[in-house]
Amino acid sequence: MDREFLIDLFADFGPVTIRKMFSGYGISADGTNFALALRAGLFLRADELTIPDFEAEGSKPFQYSTRAKTVTVNSYWELPARLFDDSQELAQWARAALAAAQRAKVKQRPRGKKAAKRAATKPAKKAVKPAKAPKKASKKSPVRKRARRSG
Repeated sequence: MDREFLIDLFADFGPVTIRKMFSGYGISADGTNFALALRAGLFLRADELTIPDFEAEGSKPFQYSTRAKTVTVNSYWELPARLFDDSQELAQWARAALAAAQRAKVKQRPRGKKAAKRAATKPAKKAVKPAKAPKKASKKSPVRKRARRSG
C-alpha cells in the first residue's frame, strides 16, 4: 500500500496524516494515530468497545514475531477485507478507530498526572559534585610482548 492509495482509501473519512512507520505507515487524524498500514495489512485501533465488531467480521489482532516468540497487539485489529470496496463503511470503522485511540489517550493521562505529582513532592536534587581529576596510571607490571614464532 502506498501513500496515495491510503489517501484515496480514507477520502470519505476526511483528511488524514500519513507518516512513515516501521515497515509501512502510521495514519492519524487530529494528531491521533488510529491506523497502521504495514506489509501484513491495514490495522485499525480497537478497544473493548470495538473489538467485538472485528471479531464478528473474522478479523485478527496485529501480530509480529521476535526471535523468541510471537507478540499479539490487541489494540490494533486487521481491517475486514470487504471494507476496501465500501469507502463509506470504511469511514465509519475509521471514525470508531479514531474514537478508540482518543479513549486510550484519555486513559493514559492520569498516569502522567501522578508522575508529575510525585515529581512535585520529591525534594530538590542535591548540587552536582565537581568532576573528579583523572586517575594516575597504576604501577602494574609492563605488558609483555609475545615471542614471534619462527617458521
